[in-house]
Amino acid sequence: MKVVAINGSSRKNGNTSVLIEKVFEPLKKNGIECEQIQMAGHTIRGCRACYKCSSKKNRRCSFDGDFVNECIDKMADADGIILGSPVYVADVSSEMKALIDRTCLVARANDSFLKRKIGAAVMAVRRGGAIHAFDTMNHFFTISEMIVVGSSYWNFAFGREIGDVNNDDEGIKTMTVLGENMSWLLKKVTS
Repeated sequence: MKVVAINGSSRKNGNTSVLIEKVFEPLKKNGIECEQIQMAGHTIRGCRACYKCSSKKNRRCSFDGDFVNECIDKMADADGIILGSPVYVADVSSEMKALIDRTCLVARANDSFLKRKIGAAVMAVRRGGAIHAFDTMNHFFTISEMIVVGSSYWNFAFGREIGDVNNDDEGIKTMTVLGENMSWLLKKVTS
């Protein structure tokens, strides 16, 4: 079993990355392979609505000049997908939104290849807006016919400077429980 996490933060190894790694801890303890892909340093553009993915049906976005097709390939090969984003203006980062829009169209055009995979959203938030970002990523999971795993609270932690999320005890506990629940569900679904 494999879980891939796409980190939509512009800061490499920032708070979103810290939270993803916290979710990974129980997954790895349960023998599940984990990989984090960071979008930091990559320029990603939004969907062009060209619909070439619908006519070509090759599991690829026709715009191949950025990092998105690599992310799509990783998601297609994984059993579980974590989307992580900092909260910007009460929503996901623009990079994460572009990934969601393009991946959704490609997957739906290609026999809904994300169907029945396990999905979880993780947010790093300075102050507010996390629920809207949580909804954005969960909307992607549900329209892609994925199974969304929950935790003991909504999957976010507070922090501004890199590492500050480690001071949010409840947020860190939420990430641990999320990883435990994702491990349990992956084992049930794949058995």
